Amino acid sequence: MAAQGLVVASLLIFCLAGSCYGKVQFSSLKRTLDVTASPKQGQVLEAGVDKIAVTWALNKTLPSGTDSAYKTIKLKLCYAPISQKDRAWRKTEDDLSRDKTCQHDIVAKPYDASNHTVQRFEWPIERDVPKATYFVRAYAFDFNNEEVAYGQTTDTKKSSNLFDINSISGRHMSLDICSICFSAFSVVALFVFFYIEKQKTKASSSK
Repeated sequence: MAAQGLVVASLLIFCLAGSCYGKVQFSSLKRTLDVTASPKQGQVLEAGVDKIAVTWALNKTLPSGTDSAYKTIKLKLCYAPISQKDRAWRKTEDDLSRDKTCQHDIVAKPYDASNHTVQRFEWPIERDVPKATYFVRAYAFDFNNEEVAYGQTTDTKKSSNLFDINSISGRHMSLDICSICFSAFSVVALFVFFYIEKQKTKASSSK
C-alpha cells in the first residue's frame, strides 16, 4: 500500500509539474526594455501601405548582467484596450499562453547584449492587419524560449502613445481602373451597336 501511495503521489507531482511548465505570467515579467515606435499619438496608418520603425534596447539604468539570460527579442503589434472592448478574441490574460493582446508578429531578432545597443527594425504593415488602435511590445526570451522580460511603447495602463491602423478596403486601384475601362468600353460598344443598326435601317428604307 505504501508503495502504491508513493507511485500515486509521484504521478500527481509529475502531472502538476507538466501542467505548470511553460506557463509564464505577464505579471511576473520585469519591464527592462525601452521600446519606441515611429507613429505619434493618435496617428492613423494604412495597412499594406505604411511602415512602422521600432527601436529597442535594455534600460540604461539597470545593473550589468540584467540581460544575461536574454537570447531573442520578439516584437509584436498589440491591441489597445479600446479595441479589446467586447471582443473576447482579443482579451488580455495574465497567462501568456492564453493572452490575446499581441496577436501580430513584427519580427524576431537575436538579442545584442553589447553595451546597451539600440536595435532598429522597419516593419511594413501587413495587409491583413485589422482596423484597430495599437501599441508595440517587445518580449525578451531566454534559451528555453520562454518570456523573461518585456518593454512596450505605451504606459502600464496602455493609454498613451497609441496609434490607429486602417485596414484595406479589399479593392485595388488596378481593379478600379479595369472596372472604369470596362464600363467605358460597354458604353462605346452600345453606341456603335445603335449606330450600325440605324445605318442598316436607313439602308433598308432607301431600297
